[in-house]
Amino acid sequence: MSTEINLDNLYNNSVKILTDLIGFRTISGEDNSALINYCEEYLHKLGATSFKTFDKEKKRVNLFATLKAKKTNGIKPIILSGHTDTVPVSKSWSTDPFKATIKGDKLYGRGSCDMKGFIACTLAFAPIYAKTDLNRDIHFCFTFDEETACLGAPILIEELKKRNIQDGICIIGEPTKMKIIDAHKGCYEYTTYFEGLAGHSSAPHKGVSAVEFAARYANKLIELREDLKKRAPKDSIFDPPFSTLQVGGIFGGIAHNVIADKCHINWETRPVVKEDGVFLNAEIDKYANEILLPEMKKIFSKSNIEKEIIGEVTGFDRVKKSEACELVSSLTGDNSREVVSFGTEAGLFQEIGISTVVCGPGSIEQAHKVDEFIELNELKKCIKFLDVLKSRSILQN
Repeated sequence: MSTEINLDNLYNNSVKILTDLIGFRTISGEDNSALINYCEEYLHKLGATSFKTFDKEKKRVNLFATLKAKKTNGIKPIILSGHTDTVPVSKSWSTDPFKATIKGDKLYGRGSCDMKGFIACTLAFAPIYAKTDLNRDIHFCFTFDEETACLGAPILIEELKKRNIQDGICIIGEPTKMKIIDAHKGCYEYTTYFEGLAGHSSAPHKGVSAVEFAARYANKLIELREDLKKRAPKDSIFDPPFSTLQVGGIFGGIAHNVIADKCHINWETRPVVKEDGVFLNAEIDKYANEILLPEMKKIFSKSNIEKEIIGEVTGFDRVKKSEACELVSSLTGDNSREVVSFGTEAGLFQEIGISTVVCGPGSIEQAHKVDEFIELNELKKCIKFLDVLKSRSILQN
């Protein structure tokens, strides 16, 4: 049987597996254990070993599975990493978002592009790795809740550190059309809660409006956004070149004539460098604790402002010499490097010393959208990529 026919069969299997994966409703924050069990059972049948890590409720799961090398000779293992969660769906879909639908050269379904397509390709190719005399371990790393501030990956990273799995090359298959991505900004998400004193709107001096103080807090954030622009590094590789900040929503109040006693703000920043995140948090905390809160407590001593960290996702930094980028370049023949505006789990792996690159099938332009799809040719490209990776992972006699 020719290599071409083998690759066609692998591609067809990737479509079948992707169809199965889309059928699992794994929206961020929801139970993903059925999908993880599917992946684990599939890999176990091929001889893989594995371990899981969990959230506090034991409903959301990370999986780390390994096909062991026959003999490594010191060659670094490969980590094929993808997140299993998806963003929610609306009622505007023209097809069932949890049923894979092929139309022409596209496969539609939630997560088809971001990023179950990559996971499907790795699973489709796993039997080939299992039959190969490998010169390096091949790890399969599937995480939960990447879409909500990368809540799952840090739990897995801690376990990798405990098991001393910190030396390897990680390929994160986010949708890049198989282009090499070697940097992105961080992403810090927060919710700030305000508690005041309710009252009748005819006597505003007797109450503490949580909404009004939240509005002032939001205005301060907008002021600080201008300061972030001034802090942009001269050699910034990003567009825009500075750290960004945006207020995602202000929620509070129950009626026109009632002083709101509760309000909260959702906001985020995407720092170019960690120092910008430190600066921003220090300034907004100082404003809340030294200006706003004393004013609130003058009227009602139990007033409170509390900032909750939803997630602080480490940025992915460009490095001069990257084993991961060099490997992927040698596999694809593409020596270019690009940066992206969206965040990934790459910085978390990089932070513990694992050389990391972002490269996967599909286009980010289709992610998170109604009628999300992946072009079928992208799956074929990914299968070919994994085949070339296999050729670099064969034990030489």
